[in-house]
Amino acid sequence: MTEENRTPSSQNDPSRREFLFTGLQVAASLPVAFSRPASAGRSPRGQVPFFTTRGVVVTTPDLMTLDWPQRAARAGLTTIGTHVTPSEVSEFIQTERGREFVARCKECGIAVEHELHAMSDLLPRALFEKDPSMYRVNEQGQRSPDFNCCVHSSNAIEVVCENVVKYAEILRPTTGRYFYWIDDGRPMCQCSRCRLYSDSEQSLILENEMLRALRRVDARATLAHLAYARTMEPPVQVKPASGIFLEFAPIGRTWSEPISRREAKEGQHGRYLDWLDSNLAVFGKDDAQVLEYWLDVSLFSSWKRDAKKRLPWKRDVFLEDIAAYADRGIRHVTSFAAYMDADYVKQYGEPPLDEYGEGLRRLG
Repeated sequence: MTEENRTPSSQNDPSRREFLFTGLQVAASLPVAFSRPASAGRSPRGQVPFFTTRGVVVTTPDLMTLDWPQRAARAGLTTIGTHVTPSEVSEFIQTERGREFVARCKECGIAVEHELHAMSDLLPRALFEKDPSMYRVNEQGQRSPDFNCCVHSSNAIEVVCENVVKYAEILRPTTGRYFYWIDDGRPMCQCSRCRLYSDSEQSLILENEMLRALRRVDARATLAHLAYARTMEPPVQVKPASGIFLEFAPIGRTWSEPISRREAKEGQHGRYLDWLDSNLAVFGKDDAQVLEYWLDVSLFSSWKRDAKKRLPWKRDVFLEDIAAYADRGIRHVTSFAAYMDADYVKQYGEPPLDEYGEGLRRLG
């Protein structure tokens, strides 16, 4: 069995960005009811929570219909990550509602980050005719603008880094942590130089260069290496620069059983745990983050915003999951909560955001 065939695909198409950002104009017309933030609360007996990042990742339409900063504060969360692409989020952040969101986060004590499907914005597909060498060689041996780039093209690296800096000037995270993902789940370059490296290694080559560029405008910048689908295997030939941290997203798992149950989903959980441990050996545990899907309405609705389904929330599974991550020393945890908007609340009532936050606060 080839490595590509062994990569889990779950019930999803791994290219989330193709589905997530829909209905922006509709959402922009809906009101947001703001209220004063409630106390975020602390762990029992006043102890400091084990998880230093307790977050959610939501799309800009979600931010337009709910007061997410207040809800995050009430649940005892620390961080909201915006989604989906740099161009979409930067457009939102520069609007009145976007500026209000940032101000509300500051008022509520919530950090702002931006978790982004970035490649089509960092290396625009329209540049292909000008310089095909910047784009990947596909499996047929031809240059193609379909996904990602050629990481051994100096021109491609230059364009990507210029755009990383451009977006960083607009989308400055309050934590110093940046998330500019490759076309995740999509193949990397197969040119004579790139094919000597795995997809994880090609991704890391690019991330190391992006981090250098980011530090020209933000001295404290760190950058995520996303382990997901084709980049689950840890890099071997390429070493992460200081400031590259692991973000681990096990989308191919099942959420009906805890990830610690290694035999679940025909052994996929065991494979994910092995991948997680081997990636932690490369990137370290101190800054590593798990990006989960416990609250991801979009995933469980097959990325159809107009046909949202109720979350299959299982509190016991969630608690066992975070215990397994904590046992590995991981202190940064977030979950997609895409499509969790006013329409979802109207259909299904309040989501389990408070239970999620309470579990993360109380562990330890």
